[in-house]
Amino acid sequence: MGAAVNDRKVAIVGCGFVGSATAFTLMQSGLFSEMVLVDVDRDRAEGEALDIAHGMPFAAPMNIYAGDYDDAADAAIIIVTAGANQQPGETRLDLVHKNVRIFKSIIPEIAKRDYEGILLVISNPVDILTHVALKLSGMPENRVFGSGTVLDTARFKYILGEHLGVDPRNVHARIIGEHGDSEIAAWSTANVSGIPVNTFCELRGHFEHDESTRRIAEDVKNSAYEIIAKKKATYYGIAMSVKRICEAIVRDEKPILPVSNYQRGVHGLYDVVLSMPAVVGKDGVEYQVPTPLSEDEQARLHASADALRAVFAELDLE
Repeated sequence: MGAAVNDRKVAIVGCGFVGSATAFTLMQSGLFSEMVLVDVDRDRAEGEALDIAHGMPFAAPMNIYAGDYDDAADAAIIIVTAGANQQPGETRLDLVHKNVRIFKSIIPEIAKRDYEGILLVISNPVDILTHVALKLSGMPENRVFGSGTVLDTARFKYILGEHLGVDPRNVHARIIGEHGDSEIAAWSTANVSGIPVNTFCELRGHFEHDESTRRIAEDVKNSAYEIIAKKKATYYGIAMSVKRICEAIVRDEKPILPVSNYQRGVHGLYDVVLSMPAVVGKDGVEYQVPTPLSEDEQARLHASADALRAVFAELDLE
């Protein structure tokens, strides 16, 4: 048995742009009273902990410090952000071999402490690396999952909200499949406060549905590439996405989020990790939600799964 889980403690492995932005976001969230930062560069972890801690007089009290895997062993959630950054012109799948090597040094350290909490993978390519973490850790499938297309879905809602001139919180639409180039915008179920998206578009004077849906889906898919080209990395959006997932776990909220999770038959998908809607609560992935899809979306989802399976099959995980 591992250490008893401290529900008010979070650990972040990796203190690069994403890890530090996530730490800063979670410090302000009030979800946790203790946070340990783990990084191969101990000075970097200590510097981030100090910098964030100095803002604590303006937020809720929290014990935030640099530590090691022993310090992380009783965290309710271990968030893994460590890995090489995606370079301009590089796809998320191009990153896979670099980051698998890094995961081989991280995940066994967590597993050998008989970790009893939730392992949340953020590093890219997140679907593949979640599968790698699941394989290397030997942990139950419900407690190992990734941020998936939670951020892509937020981008989708934001861009669609901008297009329609409505609050993106009233846009109900999601991205599924790979968090990457084969992702699918699930237009068939998209709606604005219950009104089918095409109907709402016409209410707002937009009638070129095919052109608009193609352009918006491309804008969502290319968002990260655009940001990376302009500022070399993306980190604020994903940090907010991680906060949302942590809220779901810590508060046992049970929202439906498109996280990277191991598939066992929904939509005929097996033996692959990809981003599909699931109920997320204190036990992690509690239920996989079968979302209605058009024939085209279903076919593209299976193509996305096949692409991920092919990459995973090439990895040396021994």
